[in-house]
Amino acid sequence: MGRHVTLPDIPSYPPFQPRFPWVGGHLQTLRSFFVGGKPRIGSARSERLMFRMPDGTGDCLSGMLEQPVKPLPDAPLLVIIHGLTGCEDSYLVRDAARHFVASGLPVLRLNLRGAGPTRGDCTQSYHAGRTGDLDAVLAQLRETGRADRFVLYGASLGANMMLKYLGEQTRPHVVAAVSVSAPIDLARSSERIIQPRNKLYHHWLLKSMKREALATPGLSVTESQAVATVRTIFEFDERHVAARNGFEGARDYYTQNSARQYLKGITTPTLIIHALNDPWIPGASYLDFDWSASKCLTPLLPLDGGHVGFHDPSGSWHLRMAEKFLEERKIL
Repeated sequence: MGRHVTLPDIPSYPPFQPRFPWVGGHLQTLRSFFVGGKPRIGSARSERLMFRMPDGTGDCLSGMLEQPVKPLPDAPLLVIIHGLTGCEDSYLVRDAARHFVASGLPVLRLNLRGAGPTRGDCTQSYHAGRTGDLDAVLAQLRETGRADRFVLYGASLGANMMLKYLGEQTRPHVVAAVSVSAPIDLARSSERIIQPRNKLYHHWLLKSMKREALATPGLSVTESQAVATVRTIFEFDERHVAARNGFEGARDYYTQNSARQYLKGITTPTLIIHALNDPWIPGASYLDFDWSASKCLTPLLPLDGGHVGFHDPSGSWHLRMAEKFLEERKIL
């Protein structure tokens, strides 16, 4: 417990030590749900922003822009990208916003397509690889003069999408990025979440995914029936996500959108945090990747921490490690 796996060229970050009684992958994962609530962000000003997608659907993404009380001069905008069934008000999103606003960074709590306030207005939905939406948001922020430089912070499924975005091509306006608990191999993660030991997680996630999908306007009767009758996340991806987004099936969707194949193309300094006891995402997805071939990536792979958990005696270890990473790059 508390040790890092030996990997090449890893800087000396403080090791993760779980906070009692939240010991082990399951309790680390569940603590945020048990504690609940909405962390107070403490910003000086909040503003709703809307981003119309340029694909002819009329869909809009929304987000809350948080301005710090004591802003750092010439600071980049930190964009938080939520995970599966999340939104701007997810505990993990608000906790990250609270931390970085207190550090002096402006923060955008971004809702992906079909999440948050515009769920009932978007005819399409986000998925693990829908990077065009993120690119459109950053372009609009630049065009309107809201920001010209960005730090990206992605959690869970949003982190996979973020890593894919960074690896597709050079992103000169993104000065740094942080990935937390990304399912970088979607097929492996799909296989893991449906295992019997994850029955409760799987039931909760699938129920939330169905509710989100059925709120999409314009679903045909056939599509609605497909969503309502799927029994696993794999079936959901097969019969709904893949079918609506032009993939040949779930496996094709996983193959094309897993971030793992894009990691070597990332030229942005990126911190990658993942716990090897994450109950949702196999540690092997990370351990059998050649990190030494990717000089822009800094992997932190503690043995404990769960899925976007990392609760230690001082609070949220992953957020402090992200802060340290940004300090080393003179962003904070």
